[in-house]
Amino acid sequence: MAERQRTTADFPVGFYEELHPDFSINFQMNRFYSWTNDLEMLEEMRAAAPGIHNYAELIEICLKLGQQAVAADKKLKAANYLRGAEFYMPEGHPLKHTSRQQFIVLTRAHYQVEDNQHFDIPYGKGFLSAYRFSPEVPAKGSIVLFGGFDSYIEEIFLMALVFKDAGYDVVCFDGPGQGAALEDWQLPMTHEWEKPVATVLDFFNLQEVTLIGLSLGGYLALRAAAYETNRVKRVVADDICTDFYKVLLRQTGPLEDSISTLMAKENEAEINALFSRLMKENLMLEWGITQGMHVTGSQTPYGFLKQSMLYTTAGISPLLSQDVLLLAAQEDHYIPLVQFGEQTGSLTSVRSLTTRLFTRKEQAQNHCHVGNIGLSIHVMLHWLQQWEA
Repeated sequence: MAERQRTTADFPVGFYEELHPDFSINFQMNRFYSWTNDLEMLEEMRAAAPGIHNYAELIEICLKLGQQAVAADKKLKAANYLRGAEFYMPEGHPLKHTSRQQFIVLTRAHYQVEDNQHFDIPYGKGFLSAYRFSPEVPAKGSIVLFGGFDSYIEEIFLMALVFKDAGYDVVCFDGPGQGAALEDWQLPMTHEWEKPVATVLDFFNLQEVTLIGLSLGGYLALRAAAYETNRVKRVVADDICTDFYKVLLRQTGPLEDSISTLMAKENEAEINALFSRLMKENLMLEWGITQGMHVTGSQTPYGFLKQSMLYTTAGISPLLSQDVLLLAAQEDHYIPLVQFGEQTGSLTSVRSLTTRLFTRKEQAQNHCHVGNIGLSIHVMLHWLQQWEA
Protein backbone atom coordinates (compact mmCIF):
# COMPACT_ATOMS: atom_id res chain seq x y z
CA MET A 1 0.00 0.00 0.00
CA ALA A 2 1.36 3.40 -0.97
CA GLU A 3 2.17 5.75 1.90
CA ARG A 4 -0.44 8.47 2.36
CA GLN A 5 0.75 11.91 1.31
CA ARG A 6 0.72 14.56 4.04
CA THR A 7 -0.54 18.01 3.09
CA THR A 8 -1.45 21.28 4.77
CA ALA A 9 -5.06 19.99 4.85
CA ASP A 10 -3.99 17.63 7.66
CA PHE A 11 -4.05 20.61 10.02
CA PRO A 12 -7.34 21.90 11.45
CA VAL A 13 -8.58 25.45 10.98
CA GLY A 14 -9.94 27.21 14.04
CA PHE A 15 -8.70 28.53 17.38
CA TYR A 16 -11.01 27.76 20.31
CA GLU A 17 -11.11 30.59 22.82
CA GLU A 18 -13.32 28.84 25.37
CA LEU A 19 -11.47 25.64 26.22
CA HIS A 20 -10.11 27.07 29.49
CA PRO A 21 -10.37 30.48 31.22
CA ASP A 22 -6.60 30.66 31.69
CA PHE A 23 -5.27 31.89 28.35
CA SER A 24 -1.96 30.04 28.65
CA ILE A 25 -3.63 26.69 29.34
CA ASN A 26 -6.21 27.41 26.64
CA PHE A 27 -3.43 28.11 24.14
CA GLN A 28 -1.59 24.90 24.98
CA MET A 29 -4.79 22.88 24.63
CA ASN A 30 -5.29 24.39 21.17
CA ARG A 31 -1.64 23.75 20.37
CA PHE A 32 -1.72 20.03 21.09
CA TYR A 33 -5.07 19.62 19.35
CA SER A 34 -3.71 21.41 16.27
CA TRP A 35 -1.02 18.77 15.79
CA THR A 36 -3.54 15.91 16.03
CA ASN A 37 -6.56 17.33 14.16
CA ASP A 38 -8.64 14.96 16.30
CA LEU A 39 -12.11 16.33 17.07
CA GLU A 40 -12.61 13.68 19.72
CA MET A 41 -9.58 15.08 21.57
CA LEU A 42 -11.06 18.57 21.33
CA GLU A 43 -14.33 17.43 22.90
CA GLU A 44 -12.50 15.49 25.62
CA MET A 45 -10.49 18.56 26.60
CA ARG A 46 -13.60 20.72 26.57
CA ALA A 47 -15.32 18.28 28.95
CA ALA A 48 -12.26 17.99 31.22
CA ALA A 49 -11.46 21.73 31.43
CA PRO A 50 -13.83 22.59 34.34
CA GLY A 51 -11.83 20.20 36.53
CA ILE A 52 -8.53 21.97 35.84
CA HIS A 53 -7.71 24.65 38.42
CA ASN A 54 -3.92 24.23 38.59
CA TYR A 55 -1.10 22.47 36.79
CA ALA A 56 -1.25 19.41 39.02
CA GLU A 57 -4.85 18.79 37.95
CA LEU A 58 -3.94 19.47 34.33
CA ILE A 59 -1.13 16.93 34.49
CA GLU A 60 -3.39 14.33 36.12
CA ILE A 61 -6.15 14.77 33.53
CA CYS A 62 -3.74 14.68 30.56
CA LEU A 63 -2.13 11.51 31.91
CA LYS A 64 -5.53 9.88 32.37
CA LEU A 65 -6.75 10.83 28.90
CA GLY A 66 -3.41 9.83 27.43
CA GLN A 67 -3.54 6.34 28.89
CA GLN A 68 -7.14 5.94 27.74
CA ALA A 69 -5.99 6.82 24.23
CA VAL A 70 -3.12 4.32 24.51
CA ALA A 71 -5.60 1.61 25.46
CA ALA A 72 -7.74 2.55 22.45
CA ASP A 73 -4.62 2.43 20.19
CA LYS A 74 -5.02 6.09 19.22
CA LYS A 75 -1.32 6.77 19.13
CA LEU A 76 -1.13 10.40 18.04
CA LYS A 77 -3.81 11.58 20.44
CA ALA A 78 -2.18 9.62 23.27
CA ALA A 79 1.23 11.09 22.41
CA ASN A 80 -0.02 14.66 22.54
CA TYR A 81 -1.87 14.16 25.82
CA LEU A 82 1.32 12.76 27.34
CA ARG A 83 3.35 15.64 25.93
CA GLY A 84 0.75 18.04 27.37
CA ALA A 85 1.23 16.46 30.79
CA GLU A 86 5.02 16.36 30.52
CA PHE A 87 5.10 19.99 29.34
CA TYR A 88 3.93 21.16 32.77
CA MET A 89 5.86 18.64 34.87
CA PRO A 90 8.75 20.21 36.77
CA GLU A 91 12.19 18.68 36.49
CA GLY A 92 12.29 15.84 38.97
CA HIS A 93 8.65 14.84 38.58
CA PRO A 94 8.59 11.02 38.86
CA LEU A 95 6.65 10.61 35.58
CA LYS A 96 8.43 13.24 33.47
CA HIS A 97 10.98 10.93 31.86
CA THR A 98 8.58 8.06 31.18
CA SER A 99 5.92 10.41 29.79
CA ARG A 100 8.46 11.96 27.42
CA GLN A 101 9.71 8.57 26.25
CA GLN A 102 6.17 7.32 25.71
CA PHE A 103 5.36 10.48 23.72
CA ILE A 104 8.35 9.88 21.43
CA VAL A 105 7.63 6.16 20.93
CA LEU A 106 3.95 6.78 20.15
CA THR A 107 4.66 9.66 17.78
CA ARG A 108 7.26 7.69 15.86
CA ALA A 109 4.89 4.73 15.66
CA HIS A 110 2.00 6.86 14.39
CA TYR A 111 4.10 8.38 11.61
CA GLN A 112 5.85 5.06 10.94
CA VAL A 113 9.30 6.56 11.43
CA GLU A 114 11.96 3.89 10.87
CA ASP A 115 15.09 3.49 12.97
CA ASN A 116 17.26 4.29 9.93
CA GLN A 117 15.59 7.70 9.69
CA HIS A 118 16.87 8.68 13.13
CA PHE A 119 20.42 9.82 13.88
CA ASP A 120 22.38 10.64 17.04
CA ILE A 121 24.89 13.32 16.06
CA PRO A 122 27.89 13.79 18.39
CA TYR A 123 27.90 17.27 19.90
CA GLY A 124 29.86 18.49 22.91
CA LYS A 125 29.53 15.97 25.71
CA GLY A 126 26.44 14.39 24.23
CA PHE A 127 24.38 14.05 21.07
CA LEU A 128 21.81 15.91 18.98
CA SER A 129 18.76 13.85 18.02
CA ALA A 130 17.97 14.26 14.31
CA TYR A 131 15.64 12.77 11.71
CA ARG A 132 15.88 12.76 7.93
CA PHE A 133 12.82 12.43 5.71
CA SER A 134 13.66 12.16 2.01
CA PRO A 135 11.27 11.95 -0.95
CA GLU A 136 11.46 8.98 -3.30
CA VAL A 137 11.95 11.29 -6.29
CA PRO A 138 14.87 13.73 -6.70
CA ALA A 139 14.45 16.43 -4.07
CA LYS A 140 13.55 20.01 -4.94
CA GLY A 141 15.94 21.19 -2.25
CA SER A 142 17.05 20.65 1.35
CA ILE A 143 15.26 21.97 4.43
CA VAL A 144 16.70 22.01 7.94
CA LEU A 145 13.94 22.44 10.51
CA PHE A 146 13.96 22.99 14.29
CA GLY A 147 11.78 24.29 17.09
CA GLY A 148 12.36 26.87 19.77
CA PHE A 149 12.50 27.13 23.53
CA ASP A 150 11.95 23.76 25.29
CA SER A 151 10.54 22.11 22.15
CA TYR A 152 10.77 18.47 21.04
CA ILE A 153 11.40 17.84 17.36
CA GLU A 154 8.95 14.92 17.39
CA GLU A 155 6.17 17.46 18.03
CA ILE A 156 6.52 18.85 14.53
CA PHE A 157 6.88 15.63 12.54
CA LEU A 158 3.71 16.45 10.61
CA MET A 159 5.22 19.72 9.36
CA ALA A 160 8.43 17.93 8.35
CA LEU A 161 6.45 15.27 6.49
CA VAL A 162 4.34 17.86 4.65
CA PHE A 163 7.59 19.40 3.37
CA LYS A 164 8.91 15.95 2.47
CA ASP A 165 5.75 15.02 0.58
CA ALA A 166 5.95 18.36 -1.24
CA GLY A 167 9.30 17.14 -2.63
CA TYR A 168 11.93 18.39 -0.18
CA ASP A 169 14.69 16.52 1.62
CA VAL A 170 14.04 17.40 5.28
CA VAL A 171 16.38 17.18 8.23
CA CYS A 172 14.89 18.13 11.59
CA PHE A 173 16.73 18.09 14.90
CA ASP A 174 16.81 18.93 18.59
CA GLY A 175 19.58 21.36 19.39
CA PRO A 176 21.01 22.20 22.82
CA GLY A 177 18.22 23.02 25.27
CA GLN A 178 15.71 20.97 23.28
CA GLY A 179 14.35 17.43 23.49
CA ALA A 180 16.87 14.64 23.90
CA ALA A 181 19.85 17.02 23.81
CA LEU A 182 18.60 18.61 27.04
CA GLU A 183 16.79 15.76 28.78
CA ASP A 184 19.16 12.89 27.94
CA TRP A 185 22.49 14.69 27.59
CA GLN A 186 22.00 17.81 29.75
CA LEU A 187 23.10 20.13 26.94
CA PRO A 188 21.74 23.60 27.83
CA MET A 189 20.47 25.99 25.20
CA THR A 190 22.95 28.30 23.47
CA HIS A 191 22.33 31.58 21.67
CA GLU A 192 25.18 30.63 19.29
CA TRP A 193 22.89 28.47 17.15
CA GLU A 194 25.33 28.46 14.27
CA LYS A 195 27.28 25.80 16.20
CA PRO A 196 24.61 23.04 16.27
CA VAL A 197 23.51 23.98 12.73
CA ALA A 198 27.08 23.65 11.45
CA THR A 199 27.36 20.26 13.18
CA VAL A 200 24.17 19.05 11.49
CA LEU A 201 25.18 20.41 8.07
CA ASP A 202 28.57 18.72 8.40
CA PHE A 203 27.06 15.40 9.48
CA PHE A 204 24.68 15.19 6.50
CA ASN A 205 27.03 17.04 4.12
CA LEU A 206 24.29 19.53 3.24
CA GLN A 207 24.66 22.52 0.91
CA GLU A 208 22.29 25.25 -0.28
CA VAL A 209 19.76 24.61 2.47
CA THR A 210 16.70 26.44 3.70
CA LEU A 211 16.67 26.92 7.48
CA ILE A 212 13.27 27.05 9.16
CA GLY A 213 13.00 27.89 12.86
CA LEU A 214 9.76 27.89 14.86
CA SER A 215 8.92 30.09 17.85
CA LEU A 216 12.25 31.14 19.45
CA GLY A 217 13.65 29.27 16.46
CA GLY A 218 12.86 32.46 14.54
CA TYR A 219 15.83 34.03 16.32
CA LEU A 220 17.89 30.84 16.17
CA ALA A 221 17.47 30.45 12.40
CA LEU A 222 18.53 34.03 11.67
CA ARG A 223 21.49 33.72 14.03
CA ALA A 224 22.71 30.53 12.33
CA ALA A 225 22.18 31.95 8.85
CA ALA A 226 24.27 35.01 9.69
CA TYR A 227 27.31 32.76 10.18
CA GLU A 228 26.50 30.14 7.52
CA THR A 229 26.18 32.37 4.46
CA ASN A 230 27.79 29.80 2.14
CA ARG A 231 25.66 26.76 2.99
CA VAL A 232 22.41 28.45 4.05
CA LYS A 233 20.75 30.05 1.03
CA ARG A 234 17.30 30.77 2.47
CA VAL A 235 15.91 31.25 5.96
CA VAL A 236 12.41 31.33 7.45
CA ALA A 237 11.70 32.86 10.86
CA ASP A 238 8.36 31.47 12.08
CA ASP A 239 7.77 33.52 14.19
CA ILE A 240 10.17 36.41 14.38
CA CYS A 241 11.91 37.07 17.70
CA THR A 242 14.32 39.98 17.77
CA ASP A 243 14.80 40.16 21.56
CA PHE A 244 14.02 37.21 23.82
CA TYR A 245 14.68 39.24 26.99
CA LYS A 246 11.91 41.67 26.07
CA VAL A 247 9.61 38.74 25.32
CA LEU A 248 10.17 37.47 28.86
CA LEU A 249 9.73 40.91 30.42
CA ARG A 250 6.39 41.23 28.65
CA GLN A 251 5.11 38.25 30.63
CA THR A 252 5.64 40.11 33.93
CA GLY A 253 2.92 42.67 33.13
CA PRO A 254 2.93 45.79 35.34
CA LEU A 255 6.28 44.81 36.88
CA GLU A 256 8.08 45.01 33.52
CA ASP A 257 9.58 48.46 34.09
CA SER A 258 10.74 47.83 37.66
CA ILE A 259 12.32 44.48 36.70
CA SER A 260 14.03 46.13 33.74
CA THR A 261 15.45 48.80 36.05
CA LEU A 262 16.77 46.23 38.51
CA MET A 263 18.34 44.22 35.70
CA ALA A 264 19.99 47.34 34.28
CA LYS A 265 21.54 47.93 37.70
CA GLU A 266 22.57 44.24 37.84
CA ASN A 267 20.86 43.96 41.21
CA GLU A 268 21.01 40.17 41.36
CA ALA A 269 19.96 39.73 44.98
CA GLU A 270 16.86 41.89 44.64
CA ILE A 271 15.83 40.26 41.35
CA ASN A 272 16.10 36.79 42.87
CA ALA A 273 14.17 37.85 45.98
CA LEU A 274 11.46 39.46 43.85
CA PHE A 275 11.00 36.39 41.67
CA SER A 276 11.05 34.09 44.69
CA ARG A 277 8.01 36.00 45.99
CA LEU A 278 6.27 36.29 42.63
CA MET A 279 6.70 32.61 41.83
CA LYS A 280 4.82 31.71 45.02
CA GLU A 281 1.92 33.93 43.91
CA ASN A 282 1.77 33.11 40.19
CA LEU A 283 1.68 29.52 38.98
CA MET A 284 2.46 30.40 35.36
CA LEU A 285 5.45 32.52 36.38
CA GLU A 286 6.74 29.78 38.66
CA TRP A 287 6.58 27.26 35.82
CA GLY A 288 8.10 29.65 33.27
CA ILE A 289 11.09 30.71 35.37
CA THR A 290 11.79 27.18 36.60
CA GLN A 291 11.61 25.85 33.05
CA GLY A 292 13.78 28.69 31.76
CA MET A 293 16.47 27.93 34.32
CA HIS A 294 16.37 24.26 33.36
CA VAL A 295 16.61 24.90 29.61
CA THR A 296 19.45 27.43 29.86
CA GLY A 297 21.33 25.73 32.68
CA SER A 298 20.94 28.79 34.92
CA GLN A 299 20.99 28.54 38.70
CA THR A 300 18.83 31.58 39.51
CA PRO A 301 16.07 33.71 37.95
CA TYR A 302 18.64 36.48 37.51
CA GLY A 303 20.95 34.08 35.68
CA PHE A 304 18.14 33.04 33.35
CA LEU A 305 17.25 36.65 32.52
CA LYS A 306 20.92 37.49 31.91
CA GLN A 307 21.14 34.52 29.54
CA SER A 308 18.03 35.66 27.69
CA MET A 309 19.70 38.99 26.89
CA LEU A 310 22.07 37.14 24.54
CA TYR A 311 19.18 36.13 22.26
CA THR A 312 18.90 39.26 20.17
CA THR A 313 19.19 39.80 16.41
CA ALA A 314 20.36 43.42 16.68
CA GLY A 315 24.01 42.57 16.08
CA ILE A 316 23.58 39.80 13.52
CA SER A 317 20.76 41.06 11.27
CA PRO A 318 23.05 43.16 9.02
CA LEU A 319 25.19 40.04 8.40
CA LEU A 320 22.44 38.11 6.62
CA SER A 321 22.75 38.04 2.83
CA GLN A 322 20.23 35.30 2.00
CA ASP A 323 16.61 35.23 0.88
CA VAL A 324 14.54 35.69 4.04
CA LEU A 325 10.90 35.04 4.91
CA LEU A 326 9.58 36.58 8.14
CA LEU A 327 6.29 35.35 9.60
CA ALA A 328 4.44 36.99 12.49
CA ALA A 329 1.08 36.73 14.25
CA GLN A 330 -1.06 39.80 14.85
CA GLU A 331 -2.12 38.78 18.39
CA ASP A 332 0.93 36.78 19.50
CA HIS A 333 0.75 36.69 23.31
CA TYR A 334 4.47 35.97 23.60
CA ILE A 335 6.22 38.12 21.01
CA PRO A 336 5.34 41.84 20.84
CA LEU A 337 4.21 42.86 17.36
CA VAL A 338 6.69 45.75 17.40
CA GLN A 339 9.46 43.16 16.94
CA PHE A 340 8.06 42.34 13.49
CA GLY A 341 8.81 45.86 12.31
CA GLU A 342 12.17 45.89 14.07
CA GLN A 343 13.26 42.68 12.37
CA THR A 344 12.04 43.80 8.96
CA GLY A 345 13.94 47.07 9.17
CA SER A 346 17.22 45.60 10.41
CA LEU A 347 17.82 43.12 7.55
CA THR A 348 19.72 45.62 5.45
CA SER A 349 21.90 43.26 3.40
CA VAL A 350 19.60 40.39 2.45
CA ARG A 351 19.16 39.28 -1.16
CA SER A 352 15.37 39.39 -0.82
CA LEU A 353 12.92 39.93 2.03
CA THR A 354 9.35 38.67 2.20
CA THR A 355 7.08 39.29 5.19
CA ARG A 356 3.70 37.90 6.17
CA LEU A 357 1.48 38.93 9.10
CA PHE A 358 -1.28 36.44 9.97
CA THR A 359 -4.59 37.71 11.31
CA ARG A 360 -7.65 36.70 13.32
CA LYS A 361 -9.78 36.41 10.18
CA GLU A 362 -7.38 33.67 9.03
CA GLN A 363 -7.58 31.95 12.46
CA ALA A 364 -3.78 32.30 12.51
CA GLN A 365 -3.35 35.31 14.81
CA ASN A 366 -1.73 33.31 17.63
CA HIS A 367 1.85 32.36 18.37
CA CYS A 368 3.17 30.04 15.64
CA HIS A 369 -0.27 30.38 13.99
CA VAL A 370 -1.93 27.82 16.24
CA GLY A 371 -5.43 27.69 14.79
CA ASN A 372 -4.23 27.54 11.20
CA ILE A 373 -0.73 26.05 11.08
CA GLY A 374 -1.51 24.65 7.63
CA LEU A 375 -1.82 28.18 6.25
CA SER A 376 1.62 29.14 7.52
CA ILE A 377 3.13 26.04 5.87
CA HIS A 378 1.29 26.88 2.64
CA VAL A 379 2.89 30.34 2.70
CA MET A 380 6.33 28.78 3.19
CA LEU A 381 5.83 26.29 0.36
CA HIS A 382 4.62 29.03 -2.00
CA TRP A 383 7.68 31.10 -1.14
CA LEU A 384 10.01 28.14 -1.72
CA GLN A 385 8.58 27.52 -5.21
CA GLN A 386 10.74 30.35 -6.52
CA TRP A 387 13.86 28.19 -6.18
CA GLU A 388 12.55 24.79 -7.21
CA ALA A 389 14.82 22.98 -9.64
